[in-house]
Amino acid sequence: MHLRCAGRVLDLAQPAVMGVLNITPDSFSDGGHFAAFDAALTQARAMHAAGARIIDVGGESTRPGAAPVSAQQEMDRVLPVIEAITAELDVLISIDTMKPAVMRAAVSAGAGLINDVRALQEPGALQAAHASGAAVCLMHMQGEPRTMQVNPVYADVVREVGQFLHERARACEDAGIAREAIALDPGFGFGKTLAHNLSLLAALPRLAAMGYPLLAGLSRKSMLGKLLGRDVNARLPGSLALATIAVLNGARIVRSHDVAQTLDAVRVAQAVIEAGEGA
Repeated sequence: MHLRCAGRVLDLAQPAVMGVLNITPDSFSDGGHFAAFDAALTQARAMHAAGARIIDVGGESTRPGAAPVSAQQEMDRVLPVIEAITAELDVLISIDTMKPAVMRAAVSAGAGLINDVRALQEPGALQAAHASGAAVCLMHMQGEPRTMQVNPVYADVVREVGQFLHERARACEDAGIAREAIALDPGFGFGKTLAHNLSLLAALPRLAAMGYPLLAGLSRKSMLGKLLGRDVNARLPGSLALATIAVLNGARIVRSHDVAQTLDAVRVAQAVIEAGEGA
């Protein structure tokens, strides 16, 4: 399995770890830590050295209650960092945005993957993604980022998430985006309760059967706070457990704040998969 990303091919025979780089003052876990250019570039270097094959750069927080930012403000935050990473590191850069203008500018600056929590539903987003030549990651979210956790309700969360992702993938292909350039993300924690998240994690093989690479973003999520009673900075063991289960259940990209530790967990999970295939 692979993902075609604006002139680069990401081989997913081995699962890839995506390092999170939030250039924001208000992200739920590391808000403000890497908002300054030098701190962001230092963190990108560290994640690359630790084994991240993708660095996911975001300039707008999507945590519940976060304030929206303009496209210009978002670009002012992310473009210098993307340009610097592109100039220095041999790594795939992902732009975490829902805005078409930011997508276009970020890919021009060096990003090869568009990671959109709105699954390219904003006006002009499909066209911008297609014109850019970048790969896309389509995420499911019930509601809007700032209100999504108020009262999420599903009749059948796995069926509804799978149907949505299938429809958005088809919309991308109809718009001219190659199937080999599409990844899917069930959107853990985005308009889901703890029970919804656990059901989706258990049912990942059903989503993987759709044939697109699956991305799992579970690092430090609030579901671990609810499940374990841990503060956001004490969720590494739980995050590693979730990453391991996600890979065993079919995820090929794992998004993480803790790259080195997550890569170890991913490698162990993949070794188990390969042992089972050879048995």
